[in-house]
Amino acid sequence: MALRDRLRRLVQKPGSADLTPFRALVDEAGKRESRVRELSDGELTAAASALRAEEGRDGDQDLAELCALGREAARRTLGERPYDVQLIGTLALLSGHVAEMATGEGKTLAGALAAAGYALRGRRVHVLSVNDYLARRDAEWMGPLYAMLGVSAGWVGQSSTPGQRRAAYAADVTYAPVSEVGFDLLRDRLVTDAADAVLPPPSVALIDEADSVLVDEAMVPLVLAGAADLDAADPRYADLVRRLRPGLHYAADDEARNVQLTPAGTREVERVLGLDLYAPENLRTLTAVNVALHAEVLLHRDVDYIVRDGAVKLISESRGRVALLQRWPDGLQAAVEAKEALEASPSGEILDSITVQELIGRYPVRCGMTGTAMAVSGQLTEFYGLQIAVVPPNRPCVRDDRPDRLYATAADKEVAIVEEIAAAHAAGRPVLVGTGDVAESERLARSLARAGLDRVVLNAKNDAEEAAIIAEAGASGAITVSTQMAGRGTDIRLGGSPPAAPGTAPADTPGSDHDRVAEAGGLLVIGTGRYHSSRLDDQLRGRAGRQGDPGASVFFTSLQDDLVARYAPDEKTKAASDDDGLITDKGAHWIVGHAQRVAEGVDLELHRNTWRYNHLIGLQRRELLTERDAVLTGDAADRAMAESAPAKHAELAKAAGADAVAAAARQIVLYQLDRCWAEHLAYLADLREGIHLRSLGRGLDPLVEFNREAVPAGKRLLPDARERSVAAFEALTATEDGIDLDSAGLRRPSATWTYLVHDNPFGSLDERALRGLIAMFKRR
Repeated sequence: MALRDRLRRLVQKPGSADLTPFRALVDEAGKRESRVRELSDGELTAAASALRAEEGRDGDQDLAELCALGREAARRTLGERPYDVQLIGTLALLSGHVAEMATGEGKTLAGALAAAGYALRGRRVHVLSVNDYLARRDAEWMGPLYAMLGVSAGWVGQSSTPGQRRAAYAADVTYAPVSEVGFDLLRDRLVTDAADAVLPPPSVALIDEADSVLVDEAMVPLVLAGAADLDAADPRYADLVRRLRPGLHYAADDEARNVQLTPAGTREVERVLGLDLYAPENLRTLTAVNVALHAEVLLHRDVDYIVRDGAVKLISESRGRVALLQRWPDGLQAAVEAKEALEASPSGEILDSITVQELIGRYPVRCGMTGTAMAVSGQLTEFYGLQIAVVPPNRPCVRDDRPDRLYATAADKEVAIVEEIAAAHAAGRPVLVGTGDVAESERLARSLARAGLDRVVLNAKNDAEEAAIIAEAGASGAITVSTQMAGRGTDIRLGGSPPAAPGTAPADTPGSDHDRVAEAGGLLVIGTGRYHSSRLDDQLRGRAGRQGDPGASVFFTSLQDDLVARYAPDEKTKAASDDDGLITDKGAHWIVGHAQRVAEGVDLELHRNTWRYNHLIGLQRRELLTERDAVLTGDAADRAMAESAPAKHAELAKAAGADAVAAAARQIVLYQLDRCWAEHLAYLADLREGIHLRSLGRGLDPLVEFNREAVPAGKRLLPDARERSVAAFEALTATEDGIDLDSAGLRRPSATWTYLVHDNPFGSLDERALRGLIAMFKRR
């Protein structure tokens, strides 16, 4: 290796992709810019169309020409000439990497140019975002650019009809929330007519906020449920556990991840209910009481959820926003609704589910963009085979990232935060404060009000006002108190100038307001504590210092923070504090960093563990879907019934005709395949919950024990479905008017709905099972 290459790799961040080839292509695109500017709009579109290649011949594309044409098309249609670094980001995406680009560097435009490049290679592109708003905004904003490049684009949202979805997916580029694509896939897997499917075969997934989707939400199950007669939570249990006293009737662990009844609590519950709680016949009552106790003690309003419009809305831990369509497993969801005295939401049988990671894994080509990827480069490589391309900013970042300020108590920390905000406000600096949850944001807002400071609060309760609040967060003297909502996907301009409207030039020209705020030091970002992930810290920091603007960031932490209490409860320090509670000892500061590293390690292990379980389920699902597709699109069902029940097949064909028999056989086999899969999912869910206590009690590996029972159950799936299909086929009756399918008992759910499951609110199953064992031994 040449000395120059050795030095370059030494300076380059470990695990990142080499940008040298991309820079050479961008330089070549720059040389062609004057020629491309001479083209008319029609000639530019024709030149882009000439780049179209047959699918699979990606290497034949002239990438320098694509960059030159894309830059000129963006300049004409959007009023934005992409920077060289944006084109480097585009090329990184076209190479199948995750492009790490700082705030304000134009990821949306870089992604659109990459999507157009893939489309011109003959590939269908899904640009996956985190919500409906971004999907529609970006599709409409970039629409003129795509049109000039001869590429069609569409978008899918929660309210899109099947026809609108089918049309959007037929476009070259489709913008959609990752959840909606997953839900469409689940619905397609249950269609009984191939013409009803909406999703085309997967090709390219270009993921916005890639680290959030691919890591934070990777193992979130997307669920398709069907109406079933399941009992709602009995409000008696919510009333009962509300009257229990902490310490006397129940005990929670130090990390607030588990709670159990004490002997006194058990006696009190038995007295009120008039039964032996631990008798085998009262297992359902015991479960209901425990779930109600978890809902009452461990899930907190304005921290884990809010109540809006008469419903419980979960809050995304990594975003601070309402987690749209997300809910806890049915029992826990119903218990929280009973706790809040709300009407129970629909519950039902899970017909199918898929994790976000498995959904993304279906795409042969994956790439993405985010501002914080290197911190999880190992996971992106381990789970997706992705490399990171660290794209430098267009202008050097001059933000002043100050050392953390550590305090002995949370009260000392809050006093210091208010003083810091007051000082910055007096100097005319805008301040953005990032808090851990809704409750903390409102508590700090009250403290600021008592100090006579005007402030605006942004959290999950008023997320509809986000755009308006963020637009003014950079105004002189503005104070914005926010949850993690303001830490990702937002762009704060100094001076409070509103964002440019789609299709117009960005409002980046410095004016008097911008200059006044810049002279005061720019935006000051304050974190009221370290988050459980360093990436969330970096996202919050990144709100300041946009495009070379001045700015600063500082985190205030305390030894009483939830992060320390949960992940480093045994770490102690004898370091003294100043009169105001400030601690400067390096060992004490190490405790906070250690707690965050432990939290990140726990999240990674949970990801790995959940993936191991879901990998087997995915293999079993794939085998069943292969059979289902053969039945749906061919005559496999008709042939199977003719072989297994020849006499009945001949009888029905004589009475109703061969076509009617083939259609009936198809419906019967599809129904039995879907029925067996739903039952198998329920069995696996129960197995996974129960296997942990059993295996840990015997000192066995839970995963091995799970596979020992799940693998044989999976092998019985198809034979059971075939056997049931034959039995149902034998029960059919027919006349000249057709075949009576009702006689086969094909009762599909009267209604279906989709949602996401937050299935680890209290930690991993292993952790909870182990704590349960310890509590059991203590009671003995």
